[in-house]
Amino acid sequence: MLTLIHPTAVIHPRAELHSTVEVGAYAVIGERVKIGPQTKIGAHAIIDGLTEIGARNQIFPGAAIGLEPQDLKYEGSLTRVDIGDDNLIREYVTINRATQPGESTTIGNHNLLMAYVHVGHNCSIADRVIIANAVALAGHVKIESQARLSGVLGVHQFVHIGRLSMVGGLSRIDRDVPPYMLIEGNPSRVRSLNKIGLQRAGLTPEDLDLLKKTFRILYRSGYTLNQALAELDLLPENHHLQHLRKFVQESVTKPRRGLIPGKK
Repeated sequence: MLTLIHPTAVIHPRAELHSTVEVGAYAVIGERVKIGPQTKIGAHAIIDGLTEIGARNQIFPGAAIGLEPQDLKYEGSLTRVDIGDDNLIREYVTINRATQPGESTTIGNHNLLMAYVHVGHNCSIADRVIIANAVALAGHVKIESQARLSGVLGVHQFVHIGRLSMVGGLSRIDRDVPPYMLIEGNPSRVRSLNKIGLQRAGLTPEDLDLLKKTFRILYRSGYTLNQALAELDLLPENHHLQHLRKFVQESVTKPRRGLIPGKK
């Protein structure tokens, strides 16, 4: 184990590190941290708090994980960060722990967080999400699987971002991003179906045709939202359509922030 840990690293004796964990120079790992097999911790990274990290993650130099939330409501509780397996967490990413007792900031599996990404308290990131450089997620943001966020954008607190959506760079995301859509701008708008992303994800031509019809009903028909949802009920059964419809319905109920609109 000693051959995998740089002699300048500072590791609390009660931290739990699998024998295959690698730790770089001047990294600091706190008392309540638990790290799974074959995870690599880069130089000068800091991991603290009640933080559990799974297997085969790569945490690059300067990352700061599990530090106190940037939330004035925080009163010193021992809250959590939970990170799954096979994630790439690049240079100077910050992942804050949750605010209230029993709460957690969570990151799933096979995600890529590029340099300078900030993940605020109580965020939840599912699987195979890609977040490009210098994206800032405020507290309580939820991102579903396979979403793509381009660089240098901000996401408002409590926003939900749907699966297989694509958000363009420099956008302002202050409301929910519907699944399968391409969003861009300041103020941001739903521009089109995320066709290339859906094709790369392996959706069938039948799935794509149905989602194209769904997009036209929601954003090109002139229907009210209730009218559009009624029209969606007439389309063939499909699990992608069911997921989108449920997301839209939940987004317009309190305390959610509502949907990013389509372009006029």
